Amino acid sequence: MTVHPALVLILGALLVPFFKGTSRSIYVISLPVLSLLAVHFLPLGEFYNVSWLAGFDGMTMLHSDKLAKAFGYIFTINATAAFIYAFYLRDKTQHISALLYIGGALGAVFAGDLITLYIFWEIMAIASTMLILARRSKRSYGAAFRYVLVHILGGLFLLAGIVITFHFNVSNGSSDPIAFSAFDPEAGRHAGTWLILIGFLVNAAAPPFSAWLSDAYPEGTITGSVILSAYTTKTAVYALIRGFPGWDILLVVGCVMALYGIIYALLENDMRRILAYSIINQVGFMVCAVGVGTAICLDGAVAHAFCHIIYKSLLWMSAGAVLYRVGMSKCTELGGLYKSMPWSLWLGTIGALAISAVPLTSGFTSKTMILYGAADEKLFIPWLILEIASAGVFLHAGIKFPYFVFFAKDRGHRVKEAPKSMIGGMLILAFFCIFLGLFPGPLYSILPHAESVTAFAVDIVGAGGEVYHFTAWKFAKVVTQMQLLLLSALTFFIWIKWLKRTDTIVLDTDWFYRRGGGLFYRSMDRFLNGANHIVHASFMGHFLGWLGKFTKSAPSRFLVLVMTPFWRAQGMGEDDLKNKQQSFYEDARLGAFPIGRTAIFAVILLGLLYVL
Repeated sequence: MTVHPALVLILGALLVPFFKGTSRSIYVISLPVLSLLAVHFLPLGEFYNVSWLAGFDGMTMLHSDKLAKAFGYIFTINATAAFIYAFYLRDKTQHISALLYIGGALGAVFAGDLITLYIFWEIMAIASTMLILARRSKRSYGAAFRYVLVHILGGLFLLAGIVITFHFNVSNGSSDPIAFSAFDPEAGRHAGTWLILIGFLVNAAAPPFSAWLSDAYPEGTITGSVILSAYTTKTAVYALIRGFPGWDILLVVGCVMALYGIIYALLENDMRRILAYSIINQVGFMVCAVGVGTAICLDGAVAHAFCHIIYKSLLWMSAGAVLYRVGMSKCTELGGLYKSMPWSLWLGTIGALAISAVPLTSGFTSKTMILYGAADEKLFIPWLILEIASAGVFLHAGIKFPYFVFFAKDRGHRVKEAPKSMIGGMLILAFFCIFLGLFPGPLYSILPHAESVTAFAVDIVGAGGEVYHFTAWKFAKVVTQMQLLLLSALTFFIWIKWLKRTDTIVLDTDWFYRRGGGLFYRSMDRFLNGANHIVHASFMGHFLGWLGKFTKSAPSRFLVLVMTPFWRAQGMGEDDLKNKQQSFYEDARLGAFPIGRTAIFAVILLGLLYVL
């Protein structure tokens, strides 16, 4: 029987409360290992098909191909390392949320249709919010609130796009109107696909929808932030590769992201916010590669996503170890930790070198694929921007992060090294950073368009049958990259006097939704609550009160109106007439209305209704 990798984690999360202490940690680690095995043994094809409307193909809960399996491998490998890192953790809320979140990411990656994709997309949004809330601080509550609002908006864009796309495909006679496949860059552009694209870009943290990432990720728990750094944005990259290859707008978006992340990371003071902005920068490379749309660039995006998850998680682990021991995250409050946390320093430095694409690390073997693909298509401006961005990465992540956290001015922090479980998780990812830098063949072999693969090179077959023979280890590439890195290092130490002044407040686009959201909330509070007060006072206080009194006395008033002419005909005087009428009103007030009068009232009322 074919096992869905996502269900291993999602169903496994339900059993977490039944384990305690060390047994729970071991159980949680075993789940991504089992899911990794499920990915490895998963055959190519479509499974778990569900019929939903007559005349149309059904939902495909599991679609397995080389692209999906590549992301499945890295999602489960990273999850295993992350849970080893978090072996010390005893918070079952974080364990359950993390498993559901990673399971949602896997479900989205293996989704064969847009409806299934949307379901798992929303599972990711809910579970990831819980990882931010789990820190249980005022700042995390505010960040989680803003985070979930942004992702609700992104989910609504995606849902609206799916509905419109479904209607468009049905109108054009499609038998599979919710299929999740590549949208044509020319003929496939309509309101539905544009909305789907926006929904994907929200999760990819593309400006102006990017501030949720730098706002929320640094406020998550130590383990939560490590896990958050790997899945939401990379699932969005997968969705873009699957649905929007060759859409030229992504070239612009990717280039903006690559530069945007560098600028804000250089301005930032908080070490985890530096790493958050760095995610935007790195995802920009992948988005740009999807915009180019050739086989070499699409495979480069997959390879770079794979390597990015490894080295970025390693950097977040290093930062998390510092936060765990010191309890601080601002660069201006840290420094001198190389003396007491050498393992966290050296393992974090490996991640810093990998993200900077230093030769012999995994970042070099993946990032150069994208640069090679852009140059091959004669896209000079995108190529130049990505080269500049590549040099800038070394400034903020390769040098600034380790320098200000572990070196710089000694603040007198004398703490213990990180727990052994943390070191173990970092060692696993550091090994992959080095191994895939020295021998990228195993990585190249799982790429969607890979044909023949050696330990150092790969032949990638394009859509038109053209073959790209790629190897990162060419003398010119190594020399060019080293020149960029040395220039970045020189720039850093020339400008270090100004970079030390990082105790600044960085205004990102979150300023608009923080201020605008607050203004909107206060405006709606005054308008809606004011309107509610007016309606309550006039309707509940006056009209309904009058209506209640009227309803209570209506039968007696009606009977008095009907009977008064008869009483007058009987010669009843004015005083007796008033006493008679008052008696009717008093009986109605006391609820002592005789049954005979009620019957007379009912007969008269039914007669009037019949006449009308």
